[in-house]
Amino acid sequence: MSLTTLTYLVVGFTFALYIGIAFWARAANTGEFYAAGRGIHPVTNGMATAADWMSAASFISMAGLIAFLGYDGSVFLMGWTGGYVLLALLLAPYLRKFGKFTVPEFIGERYYSQTARIVAVICLIIISITYVIGQMRGVGVAFSRFLEVDVNTGLYVGMAVVFMYAVLGGMKGITYTQVVQYVVLILAYTIPAVFISMNLTGNPVPGLGLFGTTQDGVHLLDKVNQVIGDLGFKAFTADTSNTLNMTLYTLSLMIGTAGLPHVIIRFFTVPRVRDARTSAGWALVFISLLYLTAPAVGSMARLNLTNTIQTGPVGSSDGNLVYADRPTWFKKWEETGLLKWEDKNGDGRIQYYNDKNKDFAAKAESFGWKGNEMVKVDNDIMVLANPEIARLPNWVIALVAAGGLAAALSTAAGLLLAISSSISHDLLKGIFAKNISERSELMAARIAMAGAILVAGYLGLHPPGFAAQVVALAFGLAASSIFPALMMGIFSKRIGGSAAVVGMLAGIGITLLYIFWFKGWFFIPGTEMAENVRANWFLGISPEAFGAVGAAVNFAVAWAVSRFTAPPPQHVQELVEHIRSPGGATAPVAAH
Repeated sequence: MSLTTLTYLVVGFTFALYIGIAFWARAANTGEFYAAGRGIHPVTNGMATAADWMSAASFISMAGLIAFLGYDGSVFLMGWTGGYVLLALLLAPYLRKFGKFTVPEFIGERYYSQTARIVAVICLIIISITYVIGQMRGVGVAFSRFLEVDVNTGLYVGMAVVFMYAVLGGMKGITYTQVVQYVVLILAYTIPAVFISMNLTGNPVPGLGLFGTTQDGVHLLDKVNQVIGDLGFKAFTADTSNTLNMTLYTLSLMIGTAGLPHVIIRFFTVPRVRDARTSAGWALVFISLLYLTAPAVGSMARLNLTNTIQTGPVGSSDGNLVYADRPTWFKKWEETGLLKWEDKNGDGRIQYYNDKNKDFAAKAESFGWKGNEMVKVDNDIMVLANPEIARLPNWVIALVAAGGLAAALSTAAGLLLAISSSISHDLLKGIFAKNISERSELMAARIAMAGAILVAGYLGLHPPGFAAQVVALAFGLAASSIFPALMMGIFSKRIGGSAAVVGMLAGIGITLLYIFWFKGWFFIPGTEMAENVRANWFLGISPEAFGAVGAAVNFAVAWAVSRFTAPPPQHVQELVEHIRSPGGATAPVAAH
């Protein structure tokens, strides 16, 4: 059976399963739509949380970034996993004890301010829309290669599938769908890794194979360093990043993770506070299965890609792959536009090397090379292309396609639900139409979900970067706005409504300004001004890392304003004390 046919069958089966679950578990009331009736088992919720949290950035982009950044790519491993621990320990149990449906609802009641609730909704929508762009790009990348359709068609299909199971099922349907999506994505990620690790090192555990030896007796990491080093690339294990930027980048990803609204609301679905803690622990177990495998996947993908192109000694007459003899996977990825070759010296062979390395470029010129001819190798293709490069069976490749789509769709559904609930519950029910019936609120939630899907699809057609890069921006926005408001709301009795509002606006405002300025989006793309701005970050801090600075601004501004405003009312201070104390609020809270 051909790869295309097999992929259609595997992906089609998983899509049918997702939609079938949505019909089976469709929400009948707002309690089920927003919080799955607060009846989800901790282990089930842990698995669903893992799928919700491990987006296309984790499945598709992270190992691709590690493949090309090497050690510097560990910022994503440290930031995202560390952030989840922060979320599990510092926020999830307390927010579950508060017993509401949404993050803006907590902020509105804790800060006794409708303005604070509206600002939180605005921040949530900005964060979620930015994040969902990365998921839609992931859907497009997977579809464009494995189902051999253009990116636009792939996005439309993904939007339709999300519409079917998210709009119908709400949190209840999404939860059970995400459980299945977790199983699909973790199998799709680990099975190819096991095959490739066995081929390269003889060790079936990829994480151990990373530190094992290849068939010629060389340690795998040394082999990667040697192969790419011979082509002028920096050592895979070298630490070459700006220390300040890497620290802030890691911190931004950490506190951004802890402030992601679509992950936080998952902990509102369990019956008791104790269950929130338990499900957080289970989620960390499920997440670790992928994150302990990702470094091995990235390093092995880089080695396989380089060896495929560099077929002999560097500089020899037959040392490079003849373009006309390129393998099928190369041709298929070229069709997507995510892999591009340009014959700069007219010899018909593929020269892949670091022409930015001045020392090696001089040597390459003596070989008759005129520049790096792999003019585009998109980070996002590495995980998806790796099984093809390694010549694994077609069923493994089809499974990887289904896994990439599962990762993107699971997170997209969670984000869209966060947007929908903030509009229907926080704005409509909470502020503008307080007497709306439950039936009307449920209908409004579904309409808001459908609208969010359309907006997300449109933005997914015009993404500002690759999946992990866009997602990193979303984490920075969450770090600078939601996270400080939640932390101060739980652990400080002194911060009032005015302080919280000004803090959130200051944090997300300065972060958005920095992102737009240093991404060159205030200028005409491609102009000299835009490129100069991109190259001159303040203190070397990248836009993706600036969320940590924005968070510091949020905390500082809120604290300063609180010094000049009245403290919160007594009942609010008692609320803060209550949600921090053990026990209580163990029964499910009735739907509003």
